[in-house]
Amino acid sequence: MATRLIANIGELTTNDPTLGDESMSGRLTNAAMVVDEQRVLWVGASSNAPVADEITDVDGAAVVPGFVDSHTHLVFAGERSAEYEARMSGEQYDGGGILATVDATRRATSDELRSATSARAQALRASGVTTMEIKSGYELTLEGEQRLVQIAGEFSDEVTFLGAHTVPKEFAHDREGYVDLVAGEMLTSCAPHVRWADVFCDTGVFSVDEARRVLVCARDAGLGLRLHANQLGDIGGVGLAVELGCASVDHCTHLSDADLDALSSSDTVATLLPGAEFSSRSPYSSGRRFLDAGVTVALATDCNPGTSYVTNMSLIVAIAVREMAMTVDEALWAVTRGGATALRRDDIGHLGVGARADFLILDAPRAAHLAYRPGGDVVRQIIRASR
Repeated sequence: MATRLIANIGELTTNDPTLGDESMSGRLTNAAMVVDEQRVLWVGASSNAPVADEITDVDGAAVVPGFVDSHTHLVFAGERSAEYEARMSGEQYDGGGILATVDATRRATSDELRSATSARAQALRASGVTTMEIKSGYELTLEGEQRLVQIAGEFSDEVTFLGAHTVPKEFAHDREGYVDLVAGEMLTSCAPHVRWADVFCDTGVFSVDEARRVLVCARDAGLGLRLHANQLGDIGGVGLAVELGCASVDHCTHLSDADLDALSSSDTVATLLPGAEFSSRSPYSSGRRFLDAGVTVALATDCNPGTSYVTNMSLIVAIAVREMAMTVDEALWAVTRGGATALRRDDIGHLGVGARADFLILDAPRAAHLAYRPGGDVVRQIIRASR
């Protein structure tokens, strides 16, 4: 298997605390890295670099791990720009717009959905995302949700069943019947095509008891658990996520100190989604508050048609640094190793020896340019498994 030396790296962020400056970033300067077709084989000072079959000279550029986007809703049809304009004029987001996307998605052909999803996935990849999670949740029928998870599986191995995204119109007067469907036949039909199950557990959506029922059934079916919670209010979603051992609880806009204590003593990652706050004109979560409490934090785009039509991960980094009291290193860790931790993956999100060779060569000498040039074209080249 051919080896390649990535030479003349001005600043290398490994996210391996045993390397470099031994910080959370594991940063080295004047560095080099050797990879094969799949994995990182060696990391160290340029002066100590071993011989390799090929050499790529990056001319002093910064190199960072590929971004891991652990929360997206890429498979949908239609758009909701009018809803966005209304929120910018003062209307409050209440989750109701999801049904507009459900209507549009149900009308779309599979080829139309596949094409639209491909375009959004390509945009994320162009921004440096090398691993992405993709949820269903925009058909809310037995056959429709199965269609969405199968399409999502064409773009990612990290697919999440989100039949409990909201209650569809045809079940408006039979919530219990819809929860029965999601926890029963719908889950059974989708489970072979997904790794995860998720529920939107929040004010006006699904209750803690309803979410618990769906997630317990998903766990019994062998799926990993995730949870949307505490975006619109605090009804106990974070506590449920910790109780059930969810890999991640996402949004976390409204949190009590007790919630932070519970998270800090658990393996559940708090995935913060500042694109949603940006697009709904809501207060940002304080990343500093989570980090100071000892909570593991991930950042993700939440790419969706209603509240975060964001396909640029560098913008998420910039918002986290500017608005959420996170340092550049903390934000970069959160969109790389934090996202990997939220997906319970130890092969991605870092560039230690043995990691998958997913990395970004920046058009900049330092990783700080990801925040310094918000939304800019900072990524020069994306390498995924050495390609």
